[in-house]
Amino acid sequence: MRVQPSDAKLTGLFLDMLAAEQGAGPNTLDAYRRDLTDFSEFLGRVGHTFANAETQTLRDYLADLDTRGFKSTSVARRLSAMRHLYRFLLNERIRTEDPAAILSGPKRGRGLPKVLSIADVDRMLRRAKELSEAEDASPSKRLRALRLYCLLEVLYATGLRVSELVALPRSAAKRDARMIVVRGKGNKERLVPLNEASRQAMADYLAATEAAKTEKKKDSLAASKWLFPSSGESGHLTRQHFARDLKELAVASGLQARLVSPHVLRHAFASHLLHNGADLRIVQTLLGHTDISTTQIYTHVVEERLKSLVRDLHPLAET
Repeated sequence: MRVQPSDAKLTGLFLDMLAAEQGAGPNTLDAYRRDLTDFSEFLGRVGHTFANAETQTLRDYLADLDTRGFKSTSVARRLSAMRHLYRFLLNERIRTEDPAAILSGPKRGRGLPKVLSIADVDRMLRRAKELSEAEDASPSKRLRALRLYCLLEVLYATGLRVSELVALPRSAAKRDARMIVVRGKGNKERLVPLNEASRQAMADYLAATEAAKTEKKKDSLAASKWLFPSSGESGHLTRQHFARDLKELAVASGLQARLVSPHVLRHAFASHLLHNGADLRIVQTLLGHTDISTTQIYTHVVEERLKSLVRDLHPLAET
C-alpha cells in the first residue's frame, strides 16, 4: 500500500513549485501557506487529508468558513488556493481526480478601490515637506521626516507596490536617473519614470544619509545597498513600518488614518492619471499588471471622464 505524503509535505512541495515556476514572492507564498494550513486543520478534524478529501468535504470547509464569519472575498481566496493545490496534485499524479474542479465560489461584486483626491494627496505632500524642513528637529528626526517625504513622493510619482518601494536599491537615487528599473511580481522587471519632485526628494534624502554616515563612520545603515535601510532582517524598511508612518502623516494632515495606506496611494496614482487622460494600457504597464483585467477596476474613472467630456464638449449638450 502506497503511503501518501502528509499535508505539510504537500504544502511545501506546492509552495516550492509556485516559487520556482511562477516566481511567487514571499508575501504570496505566506498567504498560500496560511490558507492551506487552515484547510489542512479542518480536514484533520473530520478525518481527511489533501490526498483523500472529496468534493463534499471541500464544500463542508467552505461552509465552515462562512459559519466562522469569513467575508466572501476571503472565502473566494481560500477556494482559489484549493483549486491551485489540487491542480498541482493532479499534475504530480498524487491525485487521480480534482475534487475542487466543480466547486463554485461565493458571488461577489468587485468593489471600487479607495481613492484619495488630488487635494488630499497635495495636503499630505505639503505636510510631509514641512516636517522634513523643520528647523527645530533633531538630526535623526529630520532624517526620518526626509525618508517619509521621499517615500511619499516616489510612491505617488510611480504607483509602485509597497513591497517594490521599500526594497528600492540605493542606486535608484542617481541624480540623473529619469527612469528606475523595478523588479515586481514574478521577478519581472519594468521601467518606471520619475518626475522632478521625486528625484529631488530622493537626492535630498540621500544627501542626509550621507551626512549621517560622515557623523557616524561606523553606521552600517548609511552604507547599506538599500535606499531605505533598516536594521531588521530584510535590511530595508518594512511595509508595516511605512504604513504606520503614513497613517501618522495622514492624521497630521487632517485626514482620517483609516482612509490612507500605501495601496490607497497606488490607487490614487492610477486614478488620477486616468482622470487626466492617460491610456488604460499605459497605466497597466506602469502598475506592473500582467493582465489588463486587473487594471480595469479603474474603468469607472475612465467612464466618468468620458461622460464629462460629452457633457462639456458635445455641441448638443445642455448648457
